[in-house]
Amino acid sequence: MLVLTYIHDRSVIMSLIPFCNIAMTTHLNRRTQSAAQQRSIFSSVGIILVSTVLAYAPIPGLNRTITIVSGTELQEPLQALKPRFEQENPGIQLDLRFQGSQELANRYLDDKNDFSPTVLIPANSEIIQEIGDRWRTQHSSEPFYDQPRSIAKTILVGISWQERGKVLFPNGKFEWHRVEQAMQAGNWSAIGGQSNWGSFDFAITDPLRSNSGQLSLSLWMQAKLGGELTSSGLTTPGIQSLFSLIKRSIYQPPRSSDILLQEFIARGPNDADAATVYESVVLHRWQQSATTQGKPYQIYYLNPSIETISTAAIARRNVDTPTAEAGRKFIDFLTQPNQQSTFIQFGFRPIVNQDLTLVPNSPWSQNIPGSEANPSIKIIPTPNRQSIDEIQRQWERAN
Repeated sequence: MLVLTYIHDRSVIMSLIPFCNIAMTTHLNRRTQSAAQQRSIFSSVGIILVSTVLAYAPIPGLNRTITIVSGTELQEPLQALKPRFEQENPGIQLDLRFQGSQELANRYLDDKNDFSPTVLIPANSEIIQEIGDRWRTQHSSEPFYDQPRSIAKTILVGISWQERGKVLFPNGKFEWHRVEQAMQAGNWSAIGGQSNWGSFDFAITDPLRSNSGQLSLSLWMQAKLGGELTSSGLTTPGIQSLFSLIKRSIYQPPRSSDILLQEFIARGPNDADAATVYESVVLHRWQQSATTQGKPYQIYYLNPSIETISTAAIARRNVDTPTAEAGRKFIDFLTQPNQQSTFIQFGFRPIVNQDLTLVPNSPWSQNIPGSEANPSIKIIPTPNRQSIDEIQRQWERAN
């Protein structure tokens, strides 16, 4: 009886085992599903948190610095725009460097910088073209990621302290032959000025390092020749003599327009009488001249003159694709209307259609002596590379 009961009970127990296995499996499956659901929830929350962090507080290791090398004429507007760009693009920092435009080209092509430029912005498109042509010749590859893009414009103008300008340019217009006569005379008294004004001092930038110096000499030589610049014309005795006169008369020309103007203002009428420089820096620093010297200088529009267009290009050397994309964002930023208005405030002419006089704090609405929003002058093309090369050679040989 006991044996039968034992066997019966054991068979019952054995019959219950499959049901127990099913129950245990079901319980384990439910626990597994619950854990999977929890992991899924945690993963989703994690993705959201990471996305938020990347959007609003980029991880330091993911930040990117791009190096902008610009002509010195853009130094102040770019420094003013830097915080705005970095605020709008929190994952990108700007490292701003400034050089004379010809120096910028030479140092980049000769790899003389101790940094790797991301974006190059010399004073005009011709220098960007020069960089591209020389790079292709040296490396047989493309120098830039994209087509270069225009950023801002300006033109070459003359300046003089008002009292002296009336003597130098009695008809109110800038004339190269009058500057040459003053250089030949050597002092103001010989050309109708006061004897206590001393020697006549004219200034341009170094044509071996700066675009504005090259343009000044090209306009001067063209006026002397009475026609278009040619390599043969630049080697005539009269032109060579003029180069020698200019080089003897100009002591240590500065490497950039902004440096020239700051020195011009600091030295004042007794050591700096007239100069050619970009309209942008002339307009931007006129208040400084009025404060330092008691009255501002007078602006004279050269006729003809040359327009320069600051042009940006993304370099390929040592620049990877993500860095190039950051450079592209910066160039896009500079061409937008708000930033173009900032360039106007610093004396540049925009590449978009804007009324120069309606922008707040525009220098064209401040009655700067001689300034004109739409001067009646002829704008001629920038000299070709061959002419610029010959101008530099003549300058180096002059004594």
